[in-house]
Amino acid sequence: MASASIPHRAVIEHLVRQAVYQRLGKPMPKSASAPNPLVVNVSARHCHLTREAVEALFGKGHQLTPFKSLYQEGQFAAKEMVTLIGPRSRVISNLRILGPCRTLNQVELAYTDAIALGFDIPLRSSGDIKDTPGCMLMGPAGFFEMPNGVIRALRHVHMHPSDAEFYGVKNGENMRLKIGGDCALSLEKVLVRVDKSFKLEMHIDTDEGNACNLRPNTVCDLAK
Repeated sequence: MASASIPHRAVIEHLVRQAVYQRLGKPMPKSASAPNPLVVNVSARHCHLTREAVEALFGKGHQLTPFKSLYQEGQFAAKEMVTLIGPRSRVISNLRILGPCRTLNQVELAYTDAIALGFDIPLRSSGDIKDTPGCMLMGPAGFFEMPNGVIRALRHVHMHPSDAEFYGVKNGENMRLKIGGDCALSLEKVLVRVDKSFKLEMHIDTDEGNACNLRPNTVCDLAK
């Protein structure tokens, strides 16, 4: 999570690493010489909803209430949560809504979530919901049926054009994320998403985060 007044921890660590290398007069490794720090966050199960869906679930005219700001500017975790009903009548309660409202409805689950619910969900880029399974959502004011939109999100990295230029990649290409620590591993096929509004941030799901025991101080590096 980011704060408007306090820099993100990764930003501070990035500046400290740059200062240490410069003080020692040593050449900086690629990760330390990057223009912006790499933030790696675990994206827990959540949903993105249209205004129509929000009103069906919470009542006419209801507006999502920001609970916590996310690292990307203008994005937030809402106070509102819903219950997801799967194909075998199994449920996940307290499914967090991320705001603001979007133009399509999408639920993002980890593979283990899907197994528990009885879903066979595809691995997709956000927004690519054609031929995906649907579900029923339940809120305090009613139900909303999604004919499709339940996916497991492809691991991806948000980049500003300056970051893409530094790493030598373009929108839609793939990279590799090297994760350090006691459970070190490399994640292949990291989808690159480039936009002027983005800050450098990698998203992995809870299964991937648990597999590498990701912590705030875990050293991570992107490679083409």
